[in-house]
Amino acid sequence: MRKDPPHIFLINPWIYDFAAYDFWAKPLGLLTIAGILRGHGYRITYIDCLDRFHPEFVDTLRPGQFGKGHYLKTQIAKPKNLWDVPRTYSRYGIPEAVVRKALVQSPRPDAVLVTSLMTYWYPGVFAVIGIIREMMPEVPVLLGGIYATLCYDHAVRHSGAYEVLSGKSERAVVEVLDRLTGFASGRMFLGDDLDTYPYPAFDLQNAISYVPILTGRGCPFRCAYCASGFLSRKFRRRSPEHVVEEITYWHEKYAVKDFAFYDDALLIDAERHIVPILEGVLRRGIAVRFHTPNALHIRPLSKEVARLFFRAGFKTIRLGLETAFFEGRESLDTKVGPSEFERAVSHLRGAGFSAEDLGAYLLFGLPGQDLRELEASIKIVKACGVRPVLAQYSPIPHTALWEDAVRASRYDLASDPIFHNNSIFPCQKEPFSWDKVSYLKMLTQ
Repeated sequence: MRKDPPHIFLINPWIYDFAAYDFWAKPLGLLTIAGILRGHGYRITYIDCLDRFHPEFVDTLRPGQFGKGHYLKTQIAKPKNLWDVPRTYSRYGIPEAVVRKALVQSPRPDAVLVTSLMTYWYPGVFAVIGIIREMMPEVPVLLGGIYATLCYDHAVRHSGAYEVLSGKSERAVVEVLDRLTGFASGRMFLGDDLDTYPYPAFDLQNAISYVPILTGRGCPFRCAYCASGFLSRKFRRRSPEHVVEEITYWHEKYAVKDFAFYDDALLIDAERHIVPILEGVLRRGIAVRFHTPNALHIRPLSKEVARLFFRAGFKTIRLGLETAFFEGRESLDTKVGPSEFERAVSHLRGAGFSAEDLGAYLLFGLPGQDLRELEASIKIVKACGVRPVLAQYSPIPHTALWEDAVRASRYDLASDPIFHNNSIFPCQKEPFSWDKVSYLKMLTQ
């Protein structure tokens, strides 16, 4: 049995897309696994191909507000199947030569872990795996993450990974690495009790401009357009005390001010979850800012919760409205009803939030969507004093809407995840008007 700690590379790959921006986007799953592996005795090296704070480039990028910001960008050829899209295609992240240099200078790993996010970002994943196989052909590459889970068969056939891990793979990663390396790591942090997990290893980054916080996994809703129920089949939560301790840790040790909640159901059972979390933060007397890029459920947003949000330092509030029309809405979701949006906005404005703090997501590009209703929804949201935010629909395998998306698309969605890209509005059939897209985007301003 091996005694010396094995060395593992963890790599967050590039994004290949028509557009990308760091809206509090970090590979939370990969960094959680990094924390778990360190707790099991493994040596970890982390390479972030999207690193905005790489020492060679940190002074070249324009910083954004609240820790957000632009990635480095290199224009590349469009995928051949998307030749007709009238936009430039780019690799987002640090240059390939910098990644290769980091691999050369680091100790030889026993294995490499690569994560994946959006299904249509797989070209960046494949590029990283290709480099590893070229430079270290004897080193096994394990692939996990969202693309690997939602498009498992495609990843197995085409990625070049030694093994593809589907679903929440913390336990599987440790078991596979123990088997590959002959290391007896023991079993820690791997139960259903999320409070036993270590904090994600954000300290591996060159800088921590913000911290994503996940207070639970999964969602009790089963919205037709969302894969949360497939990616996390159980709805589990951390204790409020554990969440408060993590926020305090990053703030006090690393001076982090901005925290982005990644939860799909942050406000569910608010009195026993988010309320004690925020009250705990206030009792600690720490001055931080909170953001909700994943959208909040509207129905539980009471007057008391809105006031607590304001006192606790929320700066970016996004509401999951999706459409302002409710006839037949049950085919999409049941999370908000008539008048509940207006009531929630009234509570937020009454608590002290300005129009600049508030945004409402509206789905754009759904199969068979009536764009006249979308236009009307934009106007309704603006009339309420809230900024409409167009959430461009991406067709996702294993969701209730997938088959409708396949039928509606002008592309063969099932043949290649590259067609899931929401930037190309894949479920709008010809004649498709980019002028109409521009008009609707302009209308949100």
